[in-house]
Amino acid sequence: MSDKKTATTEKPNKWTSWDWKTKFFWTEGWGSMALAIFVALFIRWGFFEAYVIPSGSMLPSLLIHDHIFVNKSVYGIRVPFSEDWLMKFSDPKAGDVIVFKYPKDMSTFFIKRVVGLPGDKIYYENGTLFINDQPQEKKVPLSTKDFDWLRDEDFRGDGDPYDGKDNYVQFTEILKDKPHSILLRRGDVYDTFGPVTVPPDSLFVMGDNRNRSADSRYWGFLPMKNILGRASMVWLSCEETLPGIPFLCNPLTIRWKRFFHQVN
Repeated sequence: MSDKKTATTEKPNKWTSWDWKTKFFWTEGWGSMALAIFVALFIRWGFFEAYVIPSGSMLPSLLIHDHIFVNKSVYGIRVPFSEDWLMKFSDPKAGDVIVFKYPKDMSTFFIKRVVGLPGDKIYYENGTLFINDQPQEKKVPLSTKDFDWLRDEDFRGDGDPYDGKDNYVQFTEILKDKPHSILLRRGDVYDTFGPVTVPPDSLFVMGDNRNRSADSRYWGFLPMKNILGRASMVWLSCEETLPGIPFLCNPLTIRWKRFFHQVN
């Protein structure tokens, strides 16, 4: 007769799951959970982070309740918990849609479009943006796809219960050869701003909803150190959120066709 050997496995006990020297700790114990949390925080710190669009200042390019991914490494890598650069890869370009810390309250995050780079002369009059004394072309869009997403409710968040979609018109603005959609309010006496020259290490940013955006025309230049990253794509979108939970989409109002929509 041949001897038969039975393989046995040592059952983990409460001490095994806390012993960092064991394989079980790193594969199934508390160490695996710690590693997962570390990886998630590392990705969020240096590469991608999710944000939700809370207002209509970027209509029609970005809708209220669009959930977006922001590329945090496109311009460089920062020192953790700091505005200092660890590595710098590139500078923002005109037309980039960026998320940044609001200069007057660093705990608040804004999203706007870069329209002026250091040294640029910015002037805005009657709905037309001038950069270095050159008017940026504004024309009737070839497609109304961006405008078709809009609802009357999207224009009533500022406290005007009578505002609505019909009060606005969409244009395609050619910003330094890069086209994007903007909104102008019909019949408004358009603001005149400037001229101003963007100082070093700063940007001039504006919302695409030109008459309903608190941007550099009102609170000044954006220091580049405040930039968190560039908006890349919409990964979830909905018309309404769950009652009392403003960051969770109501599944009955999801905008399915905006999934993986690229931010232009």
